Amino acid sequence: MSVKRDNSVVGEGGEKISRRGFIAGAGAAAFSFAAMKPRLAFGTEANSKIRLGMIGCGMRGKDIGDRFVEHGGYEIAAAADYFQDRVDAFGEKFGLDSGKRFTGLSGYKKVLEAGVDAVAIESTPYFHPEQAAAAIEAGVHVYLAKPCAIDVWGCNLIAETGRKATANKRVMLVDFQTRANEFYREAVKRVHYGDIGNIMYGEANFVTGPTWLKWNPIGKVLEKRNDPEARLRAWGLNRELSGDIITEQAIHSLDVASWILEEDAIKAYGGGGLKSRKIGNCWDYFTVVYEFSKGVLLTFHCKQGGTDDFGGIVCTMWGTKGAIDTHYGAEVAIRGQTPYKGGMTSEIYWGGVKKNIADFYDNITKGRYANTTVGESVRSTLTSILGRSAAYEGREMKWGEMMQRGEKFEVDFLKELKA
Repeated sequence: MSVKRDNSVVGEGGEKISRRGFIAGAGAAAFSFAAMKPRLAFGTEANSKIRLGMIGCGMRGKDIGDRFVEHGGYEIAAAADYFQDRVDAFGEKFGLDSGKRFTGLSGYKKVLEAGVDAVAIESTPYFHPEQAAAAIEAGVHVYLAKPCAIDVWGCNLIAETGRKATANKRVMLVDFQTRANEFYREAVKRVHYGDIGNIMYGEANFVTGPTWLKWNPIGKVLEKRNDPEARLRAWGLNRELSGDIITEQAIHSLDVASWILEEDAIKAYGGGGLKSRKIGNCWDYFTVVYEFSKGVLLTFHCKQGGTDDFGGIVCTMWGTKGAIDTHYGAEVAIRGQTPYKGGMTSEIYWGGVKKNIADFYDNITKGRYANTTVGESVRSTLTSILGRSAAYEGREMKWGEMMQRGEKFEVDFLKELKA
């Protein structure tokens, strides 16, 4: 598989692959960034700030924009969101002229033409692979929100884009807060050194309340269920836009499990459903059993609905000599023959973001292009997709079958939106 300059993908047989819904909405004209280069030659202009473009100006985009500004090494230079009200609110907050605010499904392309050195992609997950690929093709560094993709097609494109970024000396970083936390890093490193012995089995979960019913304009969606713009605003209720809760949200716990085990799953079996709300096609709970090599089983469950009175983001692995016990926002430790006291991770959310933003800056300015978070993110995303596929179909799903099928989600209603 390779990425062409028109932001399409060519498969092994030479066929051209595209997201039908997205391309129809955004326009299929070829769009080449080949002649574009970042404004700064870092090292020769060491005191210059990185000109950052924000792609996706909703709640997350505005909040993370604050952290880029607080770092001191960035200047927000352009922004794009499908919705005018969102990009205007972002532009007013960060002092962007109206000429640097772009809308529509193809607004991100204008950000890439606006002389930015890097982009932060905080858009709807469905768009992440194509936007990241276009940015790297344009010679722009990429800071990418999780999940990196929502289907196998997108994961393959992200993997290829990461390889291209490294080859072209561009930085690409996927923002997982756990992987930036000192206690998680040390605990996982010790597991890899053998401090808990051979891993026997594990458990991971992400349990929370009705996230989207609290945070987003659900009232409008309830009134206009068939309005494509309303559906795009509440993308977290649409599995084709979000990847469903197992990929969009619960990936945090599956990423820790994938990080600890350092291997692809062999197969998975599970189930789930929708019981706590009456809108959207995303499920509100999943239960999955994964099998890894040497007979290691991982039980996983997630919930996004019901009440908020109990919850947590947890991954625990038991080995022959001890156990690693991780709680997002609480304690991380190793217990057993070689204990590690670890510590509390109460500041992990914004602490992890700040660390990743700082690492992104350092990688750009110091010429570090290993881009290790890309492959790690692709693996954990595929792990979530394996469990999702097994649960949707109610049968055992093998990793090889999942990869061979190359699932690619389509969103037909995007054709009705402005380019």
